[in-house]
Amino acid sequence: MKKEYNLEKKCVIEDIQNGKTALGIEFGSTRIKAILVGSDYTPIASGAYDWENQFVNQIWTYPLEAVWSGLQDCYQTMAENVKNQYGITLNTIGSIGFSGMMHGYMAFDKKGELLVPFRTWRNTITEEASQKLTEIFQYHIPQRWSIAHLYQAILNKEEHVGFVDYFTTLAGYVHWKLTGQRVLGIGEASGMFPIDVEIGDFDKRMIEQFNDLIALENYPWKLEDIMPKVLKAGELAGTLTKEGAALLDITGNLQSDILVCPPEGDAGTGMTATKSVAKRTGNVSAGTSVFAMAVLEKNLTNVHPEIDMVTTPDGSLVAMVHCNNCTSDLNAWITIFQEFTESFGIEIDKTKLFSILYHKALEGDSDCGGLLAYNYFSGEHITGFEEGRPLFVRTPNSKFNLANFMRVHLFTALGALKMGLDILLKEEHVTLEELMGHGGLFKTKDVGQKVMAAAVNCPVSIMETAGEGGAWGMALLASYMINKEEKESLSHFLEEKVFKGQKCITIQPDIKDVEGFDIFMKRYTEGLLVERAAVDVYH
Repeated sequence: MKKEYNLEKKCVIEDIQNGKTALGIEFGSTRIKAILVGSDYTPIASGAYDWENQFVNQIWTYPLEAVWSGLQDCYQTMAENVKNQYGITLNTIGSIGFSGMMHGYMAFDKKGELLVPFRTWRNTITEEASQKLTEIFQYHIPQRWSIAHLYQAILNKEEHVGFVDYFTTLAGYVHWKLTGQRVLGIGEASGMFPIDVEIGDFDKRMIEQFNDLIALENYPWKLEDIMPKVLKAGELAGTLTKEGAALLDITGNLQSDILVCPPEGDAGTGMTATKSVAKRTGNVSAGTSVFAMAVLEKNLTNVHPEIDMVTTPDGSLVAMVHCNNCTSDLNAWITIFQEFTESFGIEIDKTKLFSILYHKALEGDSDCGGLLAYNYFSGEHITGFEEGRPLFVRTPNSKFNLANFMRVHLFTALGALKMGLDILLKEEHVTLEELMGHGGLFKTKDVGQKVMAAAVNCPVSIMETAGEGGAWGMALLASYMINKEEKESLSHFLEEKVFKGQKCITIQPDIKDVEGFDIFMKRYTEGLLVERAAVDVYH
């Protein structure tokens, strides 16, 4: 056993020394994470940095200082991890990729200065722009999309719009500053502006429509001039500049000229991390926010405001249901239970506490015993809320116990998502052979899977690498760029080189749970009036 371990360690050391590694760094909602993989695509070192968005002047944002201090801290932790485990100072990497929360709005002037604070995906302030652009394009433009933010700024007569020289997403911004390249991966680009999958680029007809729409404003730019160039997975997106290397690694150990792949969004890295890039496959990422993706065989019949049309990192059409809220309220309740136990002098590891309380939910009534909850920390576009109020409601006759309490908070974490997926699966008759799950909701064995299977009435699978998440998915995309064979598809690369032989746990939907979730959803839909009253009255 020791001999095998030493041999494995020797191989990892050779990978690091010879630059046969790939690094993925993802800017998530609550954590920046870095994962370094070796030549066998498995993680060999990692680093993380916790951060939180701020609500400033009615805008959800992150300061630029936090972007860079978080990135540097995260990278440094990973590099120290390499040093401590393998005795090597990290000075070269085979390839690097950066990803982040999709959508949002970062606008810069000709000097490269940020014109207004970063507007994240979490903002629901672009309803007018979203509706008008959807009508003009006959293509659903969600409030989160970068183009909706730009057009809303135009409608608001914001002064900064006339000075825009470039606008992009968080991933695009970080990539630009480290490589000098104004590019985006096609999956991330599809969260900025509609993609024409036939040409693998922004839709030219819609660009012309937008330019015509704003012609009377007489801005000194055309839309195509201020957007990034679109690239597909596997294409080279630049190299790490000397300035970029110094910005990433403040110790100065990291060399420049490292190959960098196209920056992607968390949706694209999630698809990659769950090998859900082939048609009829799907995945769901459940953490602070939740989104489900289905890779389509053909376009949808109708335009649905609840469903976004995006792409895989290699350019296939994807239907996406995205909800702003998922586990934040659930996590807040776990913290309350932790405070309760600590008040009695009982110290319980938080992971164990999550496990105990999550599993308790499986003992509850299939429909949560008549309880109702809303997890709306922020607005939720699928149900028409610009603001949210976390809420728990019961009647005197509800079966109020711990099992049902935990169950209703797990159910409501997926409530808005189910409304969107029902349109996709029941109205548009999209076929999903299997849904791959990843993210915090699935960390507790079986529970998140059972609840998700009940919500979608479809088998839900978790791979043993599911906990690695988007940063690992980004590392795989960086690896694909330098390790793919000629004309090898991303799907083939993942299936045959990365995931072949990997263990997968699949849970089938339980009919009682499915029926119980449907009963809960009737209560959830009717109770939205209560949530509306809370938003209107409680400030």
